[in-house]
Amino acid sequence: MESALYVALSAQVALSNRLETVSRNVANMNTAGYRADEIKFSELVSKAAQDPVSFASAGTEYISRQGGAIEQTDNPLDLAIDGEAWFALRTPQGVVYTRDGRLRMDAEGTLRSVNGHPILDAGGLPIQLDPEAGPPLVSQSGEVRQGEDQVAAIGVFEIDPATKLVRQENSGVVPDLPATPVQEFTRTAIRQGYVEGANVNPIREMTKLIMITRAFEGVTKMIDASGEAQQTAIRELGANS
Repeated sequence: MESALYVALSAQVALSNRLETVSRNVANMNTAGYRADEIKFSELVSKAAQDPVSFASAGTEYISRQGGAIEQTDNPLDLAIDGEAWFALRTPQGVVYTRDGRLRMDAEGTLRSVNGHPILDAGGLPIQLDPEAGPPLVSQSGEVRQGEDQVAAIGVFEIDPATKLVRQENSGVVPDLPATPVQEFTRTAIRQGYVEGANVNPIREMTKLIMITRAFEGVTKMIDASGEAQQTAIRELGANS
């Protein structure tokens, strides 16, 4: 009987963690370049009792690698990546990778993110343009031209699919293994005048929310029923003792 309570409690913890990921995804559904949080669960089997008892794990969170929709803006400082690669930013916490390519040029000509962090080239250096030379032209391979001259090249980096990502501000991530600069743009291309949206599907997330709510209610009823059964057993056994 106690096992049923512990199993139900483990289910509530798992559902609570799942609810947190759905809430974050819904809150960031309009954040450019945002990659949704997902969570995977596993079965934990306890053999402490006479019969094995299965519990739900609290879940392991991970960041989805699925791309978001690319929307045209016609802003020359808006960039989107077609393919599985990332831009790099220099932040006070170190290098952060992002799919958010909404850039701006400061008074000195440095290309920066919407949060003011310099975007980097393949060598990890900030990109410096001429603020008097007009809007830059960015090729699919990241070459930046102003007029007839190539003045810089925007770095694009690949992150191994097996790498664990830790979320940073906005839509940034930090991998636990080094990212690799893209050298051949056969599967990756930069699209100027476009922005990638979040990969959050609002309908799917709302469906998840309904399923989690119903499952939580079911587990709560299970706990209540188990508690009532335990109280009944105590009363009956106490009366017969």
